[in-house]
Amino acid sequence: MNSPNRSTHIRLTSHPEPNAAVARMPIRWGAEDPRERGPIIGSVTNPADRNVIGAHGGSYSLYRALAISARALNPLARPDLHNTHPTAEIGPHPQWSEPGKIVSLDPWGHLVGQVFREEIAGGVDIRPTIAITKARLNMPEILSAMGAKRIAADGHILHETGDISVTKIAVDPVWYLPGVAARFGTSEGELRRTLFEQTGGMFPELVTRPDMSVFLPPIGNITVYVVGDVAALGNPKTRISCRVHDECNGSDVFGSDICTCRPYLVHGIEEAVREAQGGGVGVIAYNRKEGRALGEVTKFLVYNARKRQEGGDSASTYFERTECVAGVQDARFQQLMPDVLHWLGIRRIDRLMSMSNMKYDAITGSGIEVVERVPIPAELVPPDAQVELEAKKAAGYYTPEGAPDASDLGKVKGRDLERF
Repeated sequence: MNSPNRSTHIRLTSHPEPNAAVARMPIRWGAEDPRERGPIIGSVTNPADRNVIGAHGGSYSLYRALAISARALNPLARPDLHNTHPTAEIGPHPQWSEPGKIVSLDPWGHLVGQVFREEIAGGVDIRPTIAITKARLNMPEILSAMGAKRIAADGHILHETGDISVTKIAVDPVWYLPGVAARFGTSEGELRRTLFEQTGGMFPELVTRPDMSVFLPPIGNITVYVVGDVAALGNPKTRISCRVHDECNGSDVFGSDICTCRPYLVHGIEEAVREAQGGGVGVIAYNRKEGRALGEVTKFLVYNARKRQEGGDSASTYFERTECVAGVQDARFQQLMPDVLHWLGIRRIDRLMSMSNMKYDAITGSGIEVVERVPIPAELVPPDAQVELEAKKAAGYYTPEGAPDASDLGKVKGRDLERF
Protein backbone atom coordinates (compact mmCIF):
# COMPACT_ATOMS: atom_id res chain seq x y z
CA MET A 1 0.00 0.00 0.00
CA ASN A 2 1.44 3.35 -1.02
CA SER A 3 1.07 6.58 0.88
CA PRO A 4 2.32 10.09 0.08
CA ASN A 5 3.95 10.16 3.52
CA ARG A 6 5.70 6.81 3.15
CA SER A 7 9.31 7.11 2.05
CA THR A 8 10.18 3.42 2.22
CA HIS A 9 9.06 0.14 0.76
CA ILE A 10 9.13 -2.68 3.29
CA ARG A 11 9.28 -6.30 2.16
CA LEU A 12 8.33 -8.76 4.85
CA THR A 13 9.85 -12.22 5.01
CA SER A 14 10.58 -14.69 7.79
CA HIS A 15 13.65 -16.11 6.08
CA PRO A 16 17.23 -14.84 6.27
CA GLU A 17 18.43 -12.73 3.40
CA PRO A 18 22.00 -13.88 2.64
CA ASN A 19 22.54 -10.99 0.25
CA ALA A 20 21.18 -8.32 2.60
CA ALA A 21 23.06 -5.06 2.36
CA VAL A 22 25.52 -4.33 5.16
CA ALA A 23 24.93 -1.01 6.93
CA ARG A 24 27.25 1.72 5.71
CA MET A 25 27.92 2.72 9.33
CA PRO A 26 28.51 -0.61 11.08
CA ILE A 27 28.43 -0.96 14.86
CA ARG A 28 31.49 -2.41 16.58
CA TRP A 29 30.07 -2.95 20.04
CA GLY A 30 32.54 -2.44 22.88
CA ALA A 31 35.03 -0.31 20.97
CA GLU A 32 36.80 2.22 23.21
CA ASP A 33 36.44 5.08 20.73
CA PRO A 34 32.85 6.15 19.97
CA ARG A 35 33.60 6.85 16.32
CA GLU A 36 35.12 3.42 15.92
CA ARG A 37 32.11 1.94 17.69
CA GLY A 38 29.78 3.81 15.33
CA PRO A 39 26.43 5.54 15.90
CA ILE A 40 23.14 3.84 16.74
CA ILE A 41 20.85 4.69 13.83
CA GLY A 42 17.23 3.59 14.19
CA SER A 43 15.91 6.18 11.78
CA VAL A 44 12.95 5.28 9.58
CA THR A 45 13.40 8.40 7.45
CA ASN A 46 16.40 7.00 5.60
CA PRO A 47 16.42 3.17 5.54
CA ALA A 48 19.83 3.08 3.88
CA ASP A 49 21.41 4.45 7.09
CA ARG A 50 19.67 2.06 9.49
CA ASN A 51 22.05 -0.22 11.35
CA VAL A 52 19.74 -1.48 14.12
CA ILE A 53 16.48 -3.38 14.43
CA GLY A 54 13.47 -1.50 15.79
CA ALA A 55 13.01 2.23 16.27
CA HIS A 56 14.02 4.93 18.73
CA GLY A 57 11.80 5.70 21.70
CA GLY A 58 11.14 2.24 23.07
CA SER A 59 7.43 1.74 23.73
CA TYR A 60 6.79 5.36 22.74
CA SER A 61 7.73 4.65 19.13
CA LEU A 62 4.15 3.43 18.70
CA TYR A 63 2.79 6.78 19.84
CA ARG A 64 4.97 8.41 17.22
CA ALA A 65 3.29 6.19 14.65
CA LEU A 66 -0.11 7.29 15.93
CA ALA A 67 0.90 10.94 15.70
CA ILE A 68 1.92 10.40 12.08
CA SER A 69 -1.30 8.53 11.35
CA ALA A 70 -3.26 11.46 12.81
CA ARG A 71 -1.22 13.79 10.58
CA ALA A 72 -0.05 15.67 13.66
CA LEU A 73 3.59 14.79 13.00
CA ASN A 74 5.58 14.96 9.79
CA PRO A 75 7.22 11.53 9.37
CA LEU A 76 10.33 13.25 8.04
CA ALA A 77 10.71 15.45 11.14
CA ARG A 78 14.03 15.21 12.92
CA PRO A 79 14.98 16.50 16.38
CA ASP A 80 16.86 19.77 16.72
CA LEU A 81 19.53 18.85 19.28
CA HIS A 82 20.78 22.40 19.83
CA ASN A 83 21.32 23.02 23.58
CA THR A 84 20.12 19.52 24.53
CA HIS A 85 23.59 18.34 25.60
CA PRO A 86 24.00 16.82 29.11
CA THR A 87 24.10 19.07 32.17
CA ALA A 88 26.61 16.74 33.85
CA GLU A 89 29.55 14.78 32.50
CA ILE A 90 29.42 11.00 32.75
CA GLY A 91 32.27 8.86 31.49
CA PRO A 92 33.81 7.48 29.58
CA HIS A 93 34.47 4.80 32.19
CA PRO A 94 36.58 1.65 31.66
CA GLN A 95 33.44 -0.51 31.98
CA TRP A 96 32.13 0.95 28.72
CA SER A 97 34.56 -1.17 26.74
CA GLU A 98 35.12 -4.09 29.14
CA PRO A 99 33.78 -7.22 27.41
CA GLY A 100 30.29 -8.16 28.51
CA LYS A 101 29.86 -5.37 31.09
CA ILE A 102 27.26 -3.36 29.14
CA VAL A 103 24.93 -5.04 26.64
CA SER A 104 21.52 -3.40 27.19
CA LEU A 105 22.21 0.33 26.73
CA ASP A 106 24.42 2.52 24.56
CA PRO A 107 27.23 3.91 26.75
CA TRP A 108 27.71 6.77 24.27
CA GLY A 109 23.99 7.49 24.00
CA HIS A 110 24.18 10.88 25.73
CA LEU A 111 27.11 12.13 23.67
CA VAL A 112 25.94 11.55 20.10
CA GLY A 113 25.24 15.24 19.56
CA GLN A 114 28.90 16.04 20.14
CA VAL A 115 30.63 12.90 18.86
CA PHE A 116 28.64 12.68 15.62
CA ARG A 117 28.05 16.40 15.08
CA GLU A 118 29.39 16.31 11.53
CA GLU A 119 27.29 13.31 10.49
CA ILE A 120 24.15 14.88 11.95
CA ALA A 121 24.88 18.16 10.15
CA GLY A 122 25.33 16.13 6.97
CA GLY A 123 21.82 14.72 7.22
CA VAL A 124 22.28 11.44 9.08
CA ASP A 125 19.42 10.92 11.53
CA ILE A 126 21.36 10.01 14.69
CA ARG A 127 19.45 10.40 17.95
CA PRO A 128 20.42 10.30 21.63
CA THR A 129 19.27 7.31 23.66
CA ILE A 130 20.30 8.91 26.97
CA ALA A 131 19.48 12.38 28.31
CA ILE A 132 20.96 14.02 31.40
CA THR A 133 19.45 17.04 33.15
CA LYS A 134 19.30 18.77 36.54
CA ALA A 135 16.12 18.86 38.60
CA ARG A 136 14.64 19.00 42.08
CA LEU A 137 12.83 16.06 43.58
CA ASN A 138 10.07 16.58 46.13
CA MET A 139 8.19 13.90 48.07
CA PRO A 140 6.07 14.53 51.17
CA GLU A 141 7.80 11.73 53.04
CA ILE A 142 11.07 13.67 52.86
CA LEU A 143 9.43 16.57 54.71
CA SER A 144 8.24 14.04 57.28
CA ALA A 145 11.79 12.74 57.65
CA MET A 146 12.98 16.31 58.18
CA GLY A 147 10.27 16.85 60.76
CA ALA A 148 11.36 13.69 62.56
CA LYS A 149 14.97 15.02 62.58
CA ARG A 150 16.27 12.03 60.60
CA ILE A 151 17.68 14.37 57.97
CA ALA A 152 18.16 18.14 57.91
CA ALA A 153 18.30 20.79 55.20
CA ASP A 154 21.76 21.92 54.13
CA GLY A 155 20.75 24.40 51.42
CA HIS A 156 22.72 22.58 48.76
CA ILE A 157 21.54 18.98 48.53
CA LEU A 158 18.39 19.18 50.66
CA HIS A 159 16.48 22.45 50.86
CA GLU A 160 14.17 23.81 53.56
CA THR A 161 11.19 23.16 51.25
CA GLY A 162 12.03 19.46 51.18
CA ASP A 163 13.33 19.71 47.62
CA ILE A 164 16.31 17.52 46.79
CA SER A 165 18.77 18.66 44.13
CA VAL A 166 19.41 15.77 41.75
CA THR A 167 20.92 14.86 38.44
CA LYS A 168 18.20 13.09 36.47
CA ILE A 169 19.06 10.63 33.71
CA ALA A 170 16.76 8.89 31.23
CA VAL A 171 18.12 5.78 29.50
CA ASP A 172 16.39 4.06 26.58
CA PRO A 173 17.15 0.36 26.08
CA VAL A 174 19.65 -0.59 23.37
CA TRP A 175 20.27 -4.33 23.24
CA TYR A 176 23.44 -5.85 21.82
CA LEU A 177 21.90 -9.21 20.94
CA PRO A 178 25.02 -11.43 21.24
CA GLY A 179 25.66 -9.98 24.71
CA VAL A 180 22.05 -10.29 25.84
CA ALA A 181 21.95 -13.89 24.66
CA ALA A 182 25.11 -14.66 26.64
CA ARG A 183 23.60 -13.15 29.79
CA PHE A 184 20.65 -15.51 29.54
CA GLY A 185 22.70 -18.56 28.64
CA THR A 186 21.25 -19.02 25.18
CA SER A 187 22.43 -18.61 21.60
CA GLU A 188 21.94 -15.43 19.63
CA GLY A 189 19.95 -17.36 17.03
CA GLU A 190 17.58 -18.76 19.65
CA LEU A 191 17.13 -15.31 21.20
CA ARG A 192 16.39 -13.71 17.84
CA ARG A 193 13.87 -16.38 16.90
CA THR A 194 12.10 -16.19 20.27
CA LEU A 195 11.91 -12.39 20.16
CA PHE A 196 10.49 -12.58 16.64
CA GLU A 197 7.91 -15.22 17.48
CA GLN A 198 6.80 -13.85 20.85
CA THR A 199 6.21 -10.37 19.43
CA GLY A 200 3.95 -11.82 16.75
CA GLY A 201 6.53 -11.20 14.03
CA MET A 202 6.70 -7.45 14.71
CA PHE A 203 10.42 -7.31 13.94
CA PRO A 204 11.21 -9.50 10.92
CA GLU A 205 14.77 -8.15 10.78
CA LEU A 206 15.49 -10.24 13.86
CA VAL A 207 15.50 -13.28 11.59
CA THR A 208 16.26 -11.69 8.22
CA ARG A 209 19.18 -9.42 9.08
CA PRO A 210 21.88 -11.34 10.98
CA ASP A 211 24.26 -8.49 10.12
CA MET A 212 22.28 -6.21 12.46
CA SER A 213 23.35 -7.11 15.99
CA VAL A 214 21.63 -4.26 17.87
CA PHE A 215 17.92 -4.09 18.75
CA LEU A 216 15.88 -1.16 20.06
CA PRO A 217 13.18 -3.06 21.99
CA PRO A 218 9.71 -1.53 22.53
CA ILE A 219 9.96 -1.64 26.32
CA GLY A 220 10.17 0.88 29.13
CA ASN A 221 13.31 2.82 29.96
CA ILE A 222 15.41 3.42 33.07
CA THR A 223 15.43 6.67 35.03
CA VAL A 224 18.37 7.37 37.34
CA TYR A 225 18.34 9.98 40.08
CA VAL A 226 21.80 10.86 41.42
CA VAL A 227 22.13 12.83 44.66
CA GLY A 228 25.60 14.35 44.92
CA ASP A 229 28.46 14.64 42.46
CA VAL A 230 27.90 12.34 39.47
CA ALA A 231 31.55 12.58 38.48
CA ALA A 232 32.57 11.07 41.84
CA LEU A 233 30.83 7.76 41.09
CA GLY A 234 33.87 6.45 39.25
CA ASN A 235 36.20 7.29 42.13
CA PRO A 236 36.92 4.13 44.18
CA LYS A 237 37.15 6.26 47.35
CA THR A 238 33.58 7.56 47.00
CA ARG A 239 30.98 6.06 49.32
CA ILE A 240 27.88 5.09 47.37
CA SER A 241 24.36 4.30 48.55
CA CYS A 242 22.04 2.76 45.98
CA ARG A 243 18.44 1.69 45.55
CA VAL A 244 17.62 -0.30 42.41
CA HIS A 245 13.85 -0.09 42.13
CA ASP A 246 11.40 -1.82 39.80
CA GLU A 247 8.30 0.13 38.84
CA CYS A 248 5.09 -0.28 40.84
CA ASN A 249 2.62 2.34 39.65
CA GLY A 250 -0.02 1.52 42.26
CA SER A 251 2.35 2.04 45.17
CA ASP A 252 4.99 4.41 43.77
CA VAL A 253 2.44 6.92 42.42
CA PHE A 254 -0.88 6.23 44.13
CA GLY A 255 0.29 4.89 47.49
CA SER A 256 -1.39 1.47 47.42
CA ASP A 257 -0.62 -0.34 50.68
CA ILE A 258 -0.53 -3.92 49.39
CA CYS A 259 3.25 -3.82 48.86
CA THR A 260 6.39 -2.12 50.18
CA CYS A 261 7.38 -0.47 46.90
CA ARG A 262 6.89 3.24 47.62
CA PRO A 263 8.10 2.99 51.24
CA TYR A 264 11.27 1.26 50.10
CA LEU A 265 11.75 3.78 47.29
CA VAL A 266 11.39 6.69 49.71
CA HIS A 267 13.70 4.98 52.18
CA GLY A 268 16.27 4.68 49.39
CA ILE A 269 15.93 8.37 48.54
CA GLU A 270 16.32 9.39 52.20
CA GLU A 271 19.47 7.28 52.48
CA ALA A 272 20.76 8.78 49.21
CA VAL A 273 20.39 12.26 50.70
CA ARG A 274 22.14 11.21 53.88
CA GLU A 275 25.02 9.70 51.91
CA ALA A 276 25.45 12.77 49.72
CA GLN A 277 25.40 15.07 52.74
CA GLY A 278 28.26 13.02 54.16
CA GLY A 279 30.36 13.52 51.04
CA GLY A 280 29.29 10.42 49.16
CA VAL A 281 26.79 9.88 46.35
CA GLY A 282 23.28 8.41 46.40
CA VAL A 283 21.87 6.60 43.37
CA ILE A 284 18.28 5.59 42.60
CA ALA A 285 17.88 3.47 39.47
CA TYR A 286 14.20 3.16 38.51
CA ASN A 287 13.36 0.41 36.01
CA ARG A 288 10.09 0.27 34.06
CA LYS A 289 9.20 -3.33 34.95
CA GLU A 290 5.62 -3.03 36.17
CA GLY A 291 4.26 -5.99 38.11
CA ARG A 292 7.54 -7.94 38.08
CA ALA A 293 7.62 -7.26 34.32
CA LEU A 294 4.30 -9.10 33.96
CA GLY A 295 2.27 -5.93 33.51
CA GLU A 296 -0.34 -4.16 35.58
CA VAL A 297 -3.31 -6.12 34.22
CA THR A 298 -1.70 -9.39 35.29
CA LYS A 299 -0.81 -7.89 38.66
CA PHE A 300 -4.38 -6.84 39.39
CA LEU A 301 -5.70 -10.26 38.30
CA VAL A 302 -3.31 -11.83 40.79
CA TYR A 303 -4.52 -9.46 43.51
CA ASN A 304 -8.07 -10.68 42.92
CA ALA A 305 -7.02 -14.33 42.94
CA ARG A 306 -5.07 -13.89 46.16
CA LYS A 307 -7.85 -12.08 48.02
CA ARG A 308 -10.62 -14.45 46.89
CA GLN A 309 -8.94 -17.77 47.61
CA GLU A 310 -10.26 -19.91 50.44
CA GLY A 311 -8.71 -18.79 53.69
CA GLY A 312 -7.85 -15.35 52.33
CA ASP A 313 -4.53 -13.93 51.23
CA SER A 314 -1.53 -15.84 52.54
CA ALA A 315 2.22 -15.91 52.12
CA SER A 316 2.19 -19.64 51.37
CA THR A 317 0.21 -19.18 48.15
CA TYR A 318 1.53 -15.74 47.13
CA PHE A 319 3.77 -16.89 44.28
CA GLU A 320 1.55 -19.85 43.41
CA ARG A 321 -1.31 -17.53 42.52
CA THR A 322 1.04 -15.38 40.41
CA GLU A 323 2.27 -18.42 38.50
CA CYS A 324 -1.28 -19.68 37.94
CA VAL A 325 -2.22 -16.41 36.25
CA ALA A 326 1.04 -15.46 34.51
CA GLY A 327 2.74 -18.81 34.03
CA VAL A 328 5.84 -17.56 35.84
CA GLN A 329 6.47 -16.11 39.29
CA ASP A 330 8.69 -13.24 38.18
CA ALA A 331 9.72 -12.08 34.69
CA ARG A 332 12.14 -9.34 35.69
CA PHE A 333 15.24 -11.53 35.39
CA GLN A 334 17.72 -9.02 36.75
CA GLN A 335 20.60 -10.06 34.45
CA LEU A 336 20.49 -6.78 32.51
CA MET A 337 19.89 -4.50 35.50
CA PRO A 338 23.55 -3.89 36.52
CA ASP A 339 24.43 -2.38 33.12
CA VAL A 340 23.36 1.11 34.15
CA LEU A 341 25.53 0.86 37.28
CA HIS A 342 28.54 -0.06 35.14
CA TRP A 343 27.70 2.85 32.84
CA LEU A 344 27.87 5.19 35.84
CA GLY A 345 31.34 3.85 36.63
CA ILE A 346 30.33 2.09 39.86
CA ARG A 347 32.66 -0.66 41.13
CA ARG A 348 31.42 -0.82 44.73
CA ILE A 349 28.14 -0.08 46.50
CA ASP A 350 28.67 0.64 50.18
CA ARG A 351 24.98 0.51 51.12
CA LEU A 352 22.43 -1.28 48.93
CA MET A 353 18.87 -0.45 49.93
CA SER A 354 17.45 -3.81 48.90
CA MET A 355 17.12 -7.23 50.43
CA SER A 356 16.22 -8.84 47.10
CA ASN A 357 18.48 -11.79 46.46
CA MET A 358 17.78 -11.57 42.73
CA LYS A 359 19.09 -8.01 42.61
CA TYR A 360 22.02 -8.70 44.92
CA ASP A 361 23.11 -11.76 42.96
CA ALA A 362 22.88 -9.89 39.65
CA ILE A 363 24.89 -6.93 40.94
CA THR A 364 27.64 -8.93 42.63
CA GLY A 365 27.68 -11.46 39.80
CA SER A 366 28.47 -8.63 37.40
CA GLY A 367 31.58 -7.73 39.39
CA ILE A 368 30.25 -4.92 41.60
CA GLU A 369 31.04 -5.30 45.29
CA VAL A 370 28.20 -4.79 47.77
CA VAL A 371 29.46 -3.97 51.26
CA GLU A 372 26.15 -3.80 53.11
CA ARG A 373 22.50 -4.61 52.41
CA VAL A 374 20.03 -2.35 54.20
CA PRO A 375 16.53 -3.67 54.99
CA ILE A 376 13.46 -1.48 54.98
CA PRO A 377 12.71 -0.28 58.53
CA ALA A 378 9.86 -2.32 60.00
CA GLU A 379 7.80 0.78 60.75
CA LEU A 380 7.66 1.62 57.02
CA VAL A 381 6.01 -1.66 56.01
CA PRO A 382 2.23 -1.19 55.47
CA PRO A 383 0.07 -3.76 57.31
CA ASP A 384 -1.37 -5.18 54.07
CA ALA A 385 2.15 -5.68 52.70
CA GLN A 386 3.20 -8.16 55.36
CA VAL A 387 1.94 -11.05 53.21
CA GLU A 388 4.20 -10.01 50.34
CA LEU A 389 7.21 -9.63 52.62
CA GLU A 390 6.73 -12.99 54.32
CA ALA A 391 6.20 -14.71 50.96
CA LYS A 392 9.43 -13.27 49.58
CA LYS A 393 11.35 -14.38 52.66
CA ALA A 394 9.95 -17.91 52.44
CA ALA A 395 10.70 -18.17 48.72
CA GLY A 396 14.26 -16.92 49.12
CA TYR A 397 13.61 -13.71 47.18
CA TYR A 398 14.26 -11.60 50.21
CA THR A 399 16.90 -11.90 52.94
CA PRO A 400 15.50 -10.46 56.18
CA GLU A 401 18.90 -10.22 57.86
CA GLY A 402 21.22 -8.41 55.50
CA ALA A 403 23.03 -6.03 57.81
CA PRO A 404 26.35 -7.07 59.37
CA ASP A 405 26.09 -9.29 62.44
CA ALA A 406 27.46 -8.27 65.82
CA SER A 407 31.00 -9.36 64.95
CA ASP A 408 30.98 -7.06 61.94
CA LEU A 409 29.64 -3.94 63.62
CA GLY A 410 33.07 -2.80 64.66
CA LYS A 411 34.07 -2.62 61.00
CA VAL A 412 31.23 -0.28 60.17
CA LYS A 413 32.20 3.33 60.64
CA GLY A 414 29.97 6.35 61.02
CA ARG A 415 26.66 4.49 60.72
CA ASP A 416 23.56 4.42 62.86
CA LEU A 417 23.98 1.10 64.71
CA GLU A 418 20.33 1.13 65.75
CA ARG A 419 19.31 0.05 62.25
CA PHE A 420 21.08 -3.25 62.82
